[in-house]
Amino acid sequence: MKLCREVAQFIKGESSHFDKSRIEQKGSFTNLVSYVDKESEKKIVSALKKIIPGSGLLAEEGTDTKGENEYQWIIDPLDGTTNFLHGLPIFAISIALRRNDKVVLGVVHEVTHGECFHAIENGKAYCNEDEIQVSSITHLNESLLATGFPYYHSEKKDIYLDIIKEFLENTHGIRRLGSAAIDLVYVAAGRLEGFFEYDLKPWDVAGGAFILEQAGGKVTDFRGGDNFLFGGELCAAGGIHPEMLKVIKDRWWK
Repeated sequence: MKLCREVAQFIKGESSHFDKSRIEQKGSFTNLVSYVDKESEKKIVSALKKIIPGSGLLAEEGTDTKGENEYQWIIDPLDGTTNFLHGLPIFAISIALRRNDKVVLGVVHEVTHGECFHAIENGKAYCNEDEIQVSSITHLNESLLATGFPYYHSEKKDIYLDIIKEFLENTHGIRRLGSAAIDLVYVAAGRLEGFFEYDLKPWDVAGGAFILEQAGGKVTDFRGGDNFLFGGELCAAGGIHPEMLKVIKDRWWK
């Protein structure tokens, strides 16, 4: 958590005088990256290498190193880059640790408000020092959901919009925050009842999904299976998960 606080201070400092001429595109004009993302990744990777020497690394901005042991770090140095670049204060640092292909630690540090969500294997989930749990709501029509819109739209974009329409008509609403990591930990903390999205990457969801599970929630892919980390689809919720998943499955897999 100390590492995240230090990197968060760097990100906040850069946000006050960010040079927009240094924005780059990653394959699409909507998928953006900056020197802040890259420098944050360098700082995180350097520190994590010292915590568990020889561990593998998988990070959004290109760090991909095979480990010499059973551990692998999965890192998003700045989840919500587009928000950051536009001055919208919703972005986070996300770090997860896998041991033998199973996530055993997750940290999502929301930069603007300094909220650090974290959990370890066989432990509880926390926001800073306070324990968090998913919402007790079990009915879709009492819920507030979050989603996101992929950078690269597939042939299923219209089906996805139909799913969103169904949720809009049967919930208290849908929010689009622009950071999957924050969406997931807000579900973990009971601020949202559920989150769903497709075309996600491991670094988007690894830390937040683990924290959500430790907070009593359920995370699956769109079939209801457990291939959400590398499968690109995710449905995450507390007690409304069965209802959410049914809406998604009935349309996505027609």
